[in-house]
Amino acid sequence: MKSKRVIYYYNSLQDDFFDDGKVHKLKDDYKWVKNDLFSRVLSALIYAIALVFSNIYCRIFLRVRIVGAQKLRKEKNGFFVYSNHTQPIGDVFNPALVCFPKRIYTVVSPANLDIAVIGKILPYLGALPIPTTLGGMKEFQNAIKCRIDQKHPVIIYPEAHVWQYYTGIRPFASTSFKYPVNFNSSVFCTTVTYQKTRFRKRPKITIFADGPFYAVGDTAKQKAESLQKAVYDCMCMRSKESNCEYIEYIQKV
Repeated sequence: MKSKRVIYYYNSLQDDFFDDGKVHKLKDDYKWVKNDLFSRVLSALIYAIALVFSNIYCRIFLRVRIVGAQKLRKEKNGFFVYSNHTQPIGDVFNPALVCFPKRIYTVVSPANLDIAVIGKILPYLGALPIPTTLGGMKEFQNAIKCRIDQKHPVIIYPEAHVWQYYTGIRPFASTSFKYPVNFNSSVFCTTVTYQKTRFRKRPKITIFADGPFYAVGDTAKQKAESLQKAVYDCMCMRSKESNCEYIEYIQKV
């Protein structure tokens, strides 16, 4: 019997299929950078374990292949990596494989910290949750600057919400591109694409890494918009490498 295709219906390209209806807030005393010895040792240990897991889960179960990772390895300073958001678990670990041996830090929604089990360890994996108050914004930006100054990659998902196995690129604003402009950093992008396989329904994954891209323009706004356009155009071009739809997305009428 032929298996039924999975279909998701959406109202707009900004729909969040994982929205639990709850309001997720960070604690008032949340610390984006923990420098105490215990936190640093625990973080290094958890990250090392995560690298082992990512090689098993991403390469064997998701069947991930990476093209162009050497472009990121050549970068000597801290940089930003923008990616499409299509794997709820894989997107936690895939960037670590792409950027290896560099250690990554990832901008995430505060809702991720409330996920059972994995939410508790995300801060030790390098999660940088977006602040829920204006008071936390300065410390959040300082944390990003700290990691860039330490020459680490900072991962950003400009589409914001996960659309599993989506093969297109959803429109995203230039807002998150203010960070590389402010910190005078180079920008790369990774595009997750899906290819059909011969012996199983679930497609394999090819991740394309591209860049570096540099800001162009006279004002900060123009520079952010130039980076957004360069990354979006590149992702759209790479997305054409997908040749199957594991989940079909249909807009509600």
